[in-house]
Amino acid sequence: MADFDLAIIGGGINGTGIARDAAGRGLRVLLVEQNDLASGTSSASTKLIHGGLRYLERGALQLVHEALAEREVLWRMAPQIIRPLRFTLPPGGGMRSALCIRMGLFVYDRLGGRRLLPPTRTIDLTHHPAGVPLKRRFKYAFQYSDCWVDDARLVVLNARDAADRGAQIRTRTKCVRAERTDLWRLSLTHRGTREIATARALVNAAGPWASEVDEMVLRRPQAPRTRLVQGSHIVVPKLFDHDEAYLFQNADGRIVFAIAYEGDYTLIGTTDRDFTGDLSAVAANHDEIRYLCESAMVYFRRPVLPGDVVWTYSGVRALHDDGSRKPEDVTRAYHLELDKRYGEAPLLSVYGGKITTYRRLAESALAMLAPFFVMRPIWTRDAPLPGGDFPIDGVPALVAQTRRRWPFVGEAHARRLARAYGTRLDDILSGARDMGDLGARFGEDLTAAEVRYLMEREWAQTAEDVLWRRSKLGLKLPAADAARLAAFMTENAAGPRGLSAAE
Repeated sequence: MADFDLAIIGGGINGTGIARDAAGRGLRVLLVEQNDLASGTSSASTKLIHGGLRYLERGALQLVHEALAEREVLWRMAPQIIRPLRFTLPPGGGMRSALCIRMGLFVYDRLGGRRLLPPTRTIDLTHHPAGVPLKRRFKYAFQYSDCWVDDARLVVLNARDAADRGAQIRTRTKCVRAERTDLWRLSLTHRGTREIATARALVNAAGPWASEVDEMVLRRPQAPRTRLVQGSHIVVPKLFDHDEAYLFQNADGRIVFAIAYEGDYTLIGTTDRDFTGDLSAVAANHDEIRYLCESAMVYFRRPVLPGDVVWTYSGVRALHDDGSRKPEDVTRAYHLELDKRYGEAPLLSVYGGKITTYRRLAESALAMLAPFFVMRPIWTRDAPLPGGDFPIDGVPALVAQTRRRWPFVGEAHARRLARAYGTRLDDILSGARDMGDLGARFGEDLTAAEVRYLMEREWAQTAEDVLWRRSKLGLKLPAADAARLAAFMTENAAGPRGLSAAE
């Protein structure tokens, strides 16, 4: 008998989404990730739950429809990390006419079954707060709705829910060889030790590393073609005093977002360029940074210069190669390939996809694997992610409740905890009578109690895991505090866990 029903390689949004869905249907699941959860592409997105307005003009109606229909589903699942966001889109500065944009937004509003998000409207920029930071030549704009998401936390919450339902989530664990008979025999390495696990089916959800897994681990000589496309973002001091966003069209036909970010900053992105090189060393280059700065300066009154950039990040998307000439034109639709052979265990490979459609991708993946298992019915659409069991507009009430129960927690601290953990902030604050009970503090409000929670319940092992994926406190934490955090985590690190450990 196999150790697991389903083994998954890859701890990004697709891998953890499949793990959650499968565990909830009663399958015994193992997920292995060679680094940290969301350490690759899934923490390097533009942080949007959206349909992809630009895909309409490429005729990708099915992709846009599926993504738009998921916006409110995901918002209800995780209102602590997903919130509605209004986008201001000024005509001019690009190749698309105002009439073309308005027609596209008309379709966008009606294609995805929008119920809660407000519709598109036209605003007068000369009398609207959204017009204040823009150059005076922009007189009006269209405003439409999508959602913002903390992408890395979305991955972690899917992994947490999968583990709560019985899945084993193994980070810093690499699958170095997979041998196929009537079962999959996986050779895993973790902290210098080698282990063997067997599974009835295998999913390759390694994202940009999927082709490497095909070639080096699975030894498949004829895997589907993938195209690696890099997208980079820059973060600068905030350019406007509201919590909304902008979509700008450039003269070259591409678009750039500018989004309020972490209170004191503005996030600008993204680029699209073909990627070759070392996947462990992906970074924004000078040309990408300059391109994003120049794109922003077409619209904003305040100059945006490369010297203003306080942080950059880049991700590589492994897209299914559809033969498009330009990288920005390659389809973002996911592609699933099931390799089934008589007398051999099945292999499902995942290529492409968007964060917005990860839940639907997981359903499609389980539908393709259904002939090999007895599974419970589809279930994820109406099931909240951990900490998301409260109304979509309930964050202010959760903050107020937190301050009543723990009055020593400041307003900003309570809001950050509510926005990260939802109702599971109780697990961090429970039993505390004052700030001293929460232990050492790193920076303003990151406490030892929170760090222990992240280590024990969310697989954080390094200061980078905490400061750049479980949160974005790395933007604000002084270097001395980051060093103290790293030392604290080293001192409190748990020993290695074997495959028999419950997680």
